[in-house]
Amino acid sequence: MEMKKVAKTKKKWAFPTAYTVLLIVLLLVMILTYLMPSGKYASLAFNEEEKNFTIVEPNGKTKTEPGTQATLEKYHIKIDLSRFEDGSVYKPVAIPDTYKPLKKENTGIMGAVTSFLDAPIKGLAESIDVITFVLILGGLVGVINKTGAFAAGMAALSSKLKGKEAWLIVIVTSLVSLGGTTFGMAEETIAFYPILVPVFMAAGYDALVAIAAIYLGSSIGTMGSTVNPFSVVIASNTAGINFTDGINLRFILLILGTAMCIFYTIRYAEKVKKDPTKSLIYSQKAELEKEFLYQQEGTDAPKFDFRKKLMLIVFAMGFVVMVYSVKELGWFFTEISMLFLFITFVLAFISGLSEKDFANEFVAGAADLLGTGLTIALARGVTIIMEDAQISDTLLYWLSNSVSHMSGVLFTTVMFFVFILLGFFIPSSSGLAVLSMPIMAPLADVVGIPRDTIVTAYNWGQGIIAFITPTGLVLASLAMVNITFDKWVKFVTPLMVAIGVLAILLLGISVYI
Repeated sequence: MEMKKVAKTKKKWAFPTAYTVLLIVLLLVMILTYLMPSGKYASLAFNEEEKNFTIVEPNGKTKTEPGTQATLEKYHIKIDLSRFEDGSVYKPVAIPDTYKPLKKENTGIMGAVTSFLDAPIKGLAESIDVITFVLILGGLVGVINKTGAFAAGMAALSSKLKGKEAWLIVIVTSLVSLGGTTFGMAEETIAFYPILVPVFMAAGYDALVAIAAIYLGSSIGTMGSTVNPFSVVIASNTAGINFTDGINLRFILLILGTAMCIFYTIRYAEKVKKDPTKSLIYSQKAELEKEFLYQQEGTDAPKFDFRKKLMLIVFAMGFVVMVYSVKELGWFFTEISMLFLFITFVLAFISGLSEKDFANEFVAGAADLLGTGLTIALARGVTIIMEDAQISDTLLYWLSNSVSHMSGVLFTTVMFFVFILLGFFIPSSSGLAVLSMPIMAPLADVVGIPRDTIVTAYNWGQGIIAFITPTGLVLASLAMVNITFDKWVKFVTPLMVAIGVLAILLLGISVYI
C-alpha cells in the first residue's frame, strides 16, 4: 500500500501590523529606560498673570524669580524677555548647566509591567482630541460614500484629468508642503487620506502614491520650515535669535526638497501606471480597489447631480475653513472636530438618507478609522514611557557633551544626526525645541558658527526622521489604507538618503557663509 505524501504548505511571513510595530517600539524604549540613568535639567517658565518666572529644579522643587531680563541672564538663558511676554516662548525652557541625575523609581518587574500596560491607556487619554477628530471624519466619509458622491465626483475628475494625472501629485504635494512650512501642517493631513486615496487610484496609481503625495509633502514642508511657529520660530526664540536668521538656507532646502519629493513620487507613480505589477503593494490591489473605488467593475458611476455636488462642496469648504482657522485663529483639534461635526449635521439634511441609514453609515465609517485612532494612542504611549522614566534630558546631556569639542563641517554634520536621534525619541517639534535649544545653541558660540545653524540642524534632523519614525504620524497614515511599515520604508529610503545628503551639504556650506 503506497503512502500518500501530504504536502506541507509553508506559511509566508508577513510584516507585523502598525499596532505590533508600535508595541515592539514601546517595549524596546521601556527596556532602554532601565539601561539609561534618569536625569533632568531645571526649567524656567513665565507666568503671564503674575509677570514672574517659575523655576522647577530637577528634584521637583519650585521657586519664583522676578520676571526680568536680569533673571534670564542669571540663569544663562539668552532669550529676550519680550519673547516670553508676547507668548512666543510659551513652554518651560531648559536651563543650561543644571542637569542632575535622579534616582529611578518602580525598577522592579511589576513596575515594568505596569508601565508597559499603562502607557497605551495614558496615550489614549492624552490623544483623545486627535482621535475624536479622526472618528468624526471617518463617520462623515462613510456617509458621503453611501450617497455615491465620491464615486460620481471621482468619475468626473478622472475624465477631466485624462492624460494629466501627474499634476495631481504636483498640486497636492506642493500645497501640503506649503502648509507644512508655514504652520506645521501634520496631524491635519489625516483628513485628506479618505478623500485623495480614491482620487489617485481612479487616476491609475496605487494607494502608496496618495500616501506619498500627502505625507511626503507634509514631511518636507515641516522639515523645510520657514515661518512655522511650532518649530523654527520657537526654536529660534529659545536660541536667542530672530527666526529670519538662516531662513534663506531653509528656503533653498524647502524648494529643492519638495521638487525631489514630487519627481520621486511621479517616477514611481508612472511606473505603476504602466505596469501595475511594479507596485510595492500589488498584492493588495484588489482589496484596496474594492475598499476605495466604491463601485463594482462593469457598473456605471452614479450620476453627478446637484445633491452630490452640493455635498462635496460643503465637505471641501470644511477643509478651507480648517486650514485658515488653524493658521490664523490658532484652532486645535477640539475646534476642528466641532467644525466637522457641524458639517455632519448639515449633510444629514442634504444627503437624502433616512435617519437610520445616516446613523448606521456614520457609525460604520467611524469604525473604519478606529484602528488609526488606536495607532495614534500607541505612538503617544511611547513618548509617555520616556517622559515618566525621565531619560530624554539624559540623552540630551550625553549628546551635547559629545559634540562640544567638535568644529566646522564635522560639527554641523554630527549635529544633524544628533537631532535625528533626538527627533526619534521626542517627536514633538516644539517640545524638542524648548528642551534642546538652550543647551545646544550656546555650543555654536564655542565652535564659532552662527546660532541659526543649530536651529537649522534641529529643523532638518527632526524633520527628516519624521519620514519614518514610528513614534510620529507615519504609522497612523499607513493605517488609513492598511499598508505595512516595511513597504513604506522600502519606498521612501532612497529619497530620504538623497534629501539627507542635500541637508548635510547645505549645513556644511552654512559654516562658510
